[in-house]
Amino acid sequence: MIALLDRLRLLTIREFATHWGRTVASIFVMAVSAAFLVAVIGISGSLTGSVARLAAGLAGNASLEISGVSDAGFPQAVRNDVAAVPGVAAAVPMLRASVGPQDDQLLVLGVDAASAALDSTLKDAVQGDRLGSLLSVPNGVLAGPSAGYAKGDVVHLGSGQVTIAAVVSGAQQQRLNGGHFLIAPLPLAQRITGRTGELDSVLIVAAPGTDAAQLNSAVTAAVAGRALVGPPSLRAAQTGNGIVMLEFIAAMGAGIALVVSAFFIYNTMSMALAGRRPVISMLRAIGGRRQTIVRDVLVEAAALGLLGGLLGSGLGVLAGRYAIGLLPGAFTQMMEARLEYLLPWYAVPAAIAAAVLTNVAATAVAARQVYRVSPVEALAPVGASPADVVSPRLRVFAGVAAVVLAVATILVMRAHLGLFASVALGLAFGTEIAVAFASAGPIVAVAGAAARRLGSAGVLAGVNIDRAPRRVWATLMTVAIAVGMTITITGANTDVVRSARDTFASLADNDVWVSVTPEDAVPTPLLPADMAQRVAAVPGVARVTEGQLAFASFAGTKALLYGVVQGSNYAMYRSLDADTQRRLLAGEGVALSRDLARALHVSVGDELSVQTPSGEKRTRVLASVSYFSALSGTASISLTLMRDWFERPGASTLQIDGAPGTDRDRLAAAIRAVTPPDMHVYTGPAALDGISKAMRQGLVLSRIMLVIVAVIAAMALLNTLTLALLERRRELGILRAVGSSRRFALRMVLAEAAGIGIAGAALGVLFGLSDQFLYSRLAADMMGIDVTFRPGPLLIVFTAAALALSLLGSIPPALRAARLNIVDAVSVD
Repeated sequence: MIALLDRLRLLTIREFATHWGRTVASIFVMAVSAAFLVAVIGISGSLTGSVARLAAGLAGNASLEISGVSDAGFPQAVRNDVAAVPGVAAAVPMLRASVGPQDDQLLVLGVDAASAALDSTLKDAVQGDRLGSLLSVPNGVLAGPSAGYAKGDVVHLGSGQVTIAAVVSGAQQQRLNGGHFLIAPLPLAQRITGRTGELDSVLIVAAPGTDAAQLNSAVTAAVAGRALVGPPSLRAAQTGNGIVMLEFIAAMGAGIALVVSAFFIYNTMSMALAGRRPVISMLRAIGGRRQTIVRDVLVEAAALGLLGGLLGSGLGVLAGRYAIGLLPGAFTQMMEARLEYLLPWYAVPAAIAAAVLTNVAATAVAARQVYRVSPVEALAPVGASPADVVSPRLRVFAGVAAVVLAVATILVMRAHLGLFASVALGLAFGTEIAVAFASAGPIVAVAGAAARRLGSAGVLAGVNIDRAPRRVWATLMTVAIAVGMTITITGANTDVVRSARDTFASLADNDVWVSVTPEDAVPTPLLPADMAQRVAAVPGVARVTEGQLAFASFAGTKALLYGVVQGSNYAMYRSLDADTQRRLLAGEGVALSRDLARALHVSVGDELSVQTPSGEKRTRVLASVSYFSALSGTASISLTLMRDWFERPGASTLQIDGAPGTDRDRLAAAIRAVTPPDMHVYTGPAALDGISKAMRQGLVLSRIMLVIVAVIAAMALLNTLTLALLERRRELGILRAVGSSRRFALRMVLAEAAGIGIAGAALGVLFGLSDQFLYSRLAADMMGIDVTFRPGPLLIVFTAAALALSLLGSIPPALRAARLNIVDAVSVD
């Protein structure tokens, strides 16, 4: 142990102090990657954890929950039928409704005296003096600690007014929907929300000694298909189905960031070990074992990874909190619960472990050269040792791996795995890296040839590139990955948004839209019953078309359901042919998005069972269409059937056409004048822009990933060229001593960077276009939409940006080379 500490003090700590810039760069890169991983886990945990926390806070000791198959809930009579089932100690009815603006919504909870049977946060909130206050105040409600109301406040809710009887407080109540809730007696909640006789949930408390399986079976029979029966966690699980895509893409982004970081660490440690060859030679000459030297290097890497992981974890928490606020409103609509930042306990340990393992693994690959360097070879310059040459066997192995990965990519594509088809992107990424490694010699030769085209300084730069193929390949690949990721992410995002926007183009055909939610949210809340008549009476209105959207459950999968009529401009309905539209409006069946049909394992012509508040209904699948439904699957039926089956009268949107010659903006202003202030009135083009905005917001994580990769690439080039400069310091001093100018040294370093940048950018363009094309082929499985591959004019901009990035990273070492002191450089050894 003493010997180990002495070696670390004399060698490792001294190395850290001497090359502190490289140490800081390595820690920074691992910190950025760890921060992204913590942010990703935090976002995912917040999305699922917010719903799970709300469910646990309401359910308490309940063993089963009856929940609605749609936003309409189910008849209150279901509760009475369930309460009579043997083994049911208590059947607690509940109504849940979100009120207020989307960015500050409150959850209204309607409960009755049966809630006393629940051992939950809800029960604690209505105990003691609060219950007396609630019963003694006319139209009284209890407000959560973060609801923003004080005792005695009169609040307008829905179709009536309520009075704040008391404000509940405490840590447990703060955890219930983040403290943003109102608790009302069940009849009052039903009245102010216009849902008399309806419930959203019945929580079942089992009698002691009751068999769980028998109770589940008996309750299911009593419900008779009018609602869903399952554990209280079922609601959270259904919500989770809609956010799997975000979690999956985010996880892939974190993985790619770690891969790019591994390239950086490999490059850095390769150069560091090359610079420490004299020390390694000395240790070997006095009897030091290779295993001991490698172990010390790995301990050094683990220490850097640990420090980077710790720093990155703190940054990741801050980044996650910020990113949560950037998510589109559609996520919160699906969740029902208020989105809170909840960091899972394993986030920080996982990020630290990933940082340490990535650092150690990349360093271990670089440390292989220690086993290939003899005491004599260690004193040779870079390029003169076999350690600087890639083994032919490794190249053959990389070629075989590339073939295997390419075959796996094709098999995954043909398997149509839905969201998990995106695994093919990861396999394709591995294929590209393997091919590039197998072709390392030609790739480095291209970089050297590009440098030689830049004059006499470029000739020397080309020689420097040829002398260190490992270092140049790793640096070049970092640039290539940065360019490839830029093209893939921006190109694929552009393709998806453009293709999805094209499918929603029919929204702009209406002059004006009216809904409760803004144009970038899903309009599921119902409009006031007389809204259509009031709008139809506005001068200049030629036609008002009603429509309805709601989230419904299909065989445990939460999907967005459209209710349509003749003349509806909903994109899914407009994508159907005339005969299918006629059959749909006649109530002969349902149209499904491609991803929902795949999830339900049905195809056109199959019979589909649909649970509704009025019992199970049988219908036929009329069509399976390409439709953007990244958050959940999508279905469409006639508005008549939707109102009948789901007992949800009214409309959630009004599609308004103006009379010929009517100005759209003036018509929207006139309609806005006759609607309540909490309604949203917007033009058809604004509706289409809102959809595009929501999609772009949903892609925020990919843009963050793009920035991270670009930063790592720039640092990799800066670090590599700086280390290369330190290695050649004596050579540069001799060149200056024989008459070379400072400008020549500057041009030589810039030429080397340019050669690496040109080759890396060219390779990155090939990677990026290939991955963008692959993404367009996988989009049908991942998003349910046909995406058209279209390379954009920004391709040239990205390529030029990569070259600029390379030159930018080379400026500090180039300036350092130009300012080199001749005497110090020549006497460095």
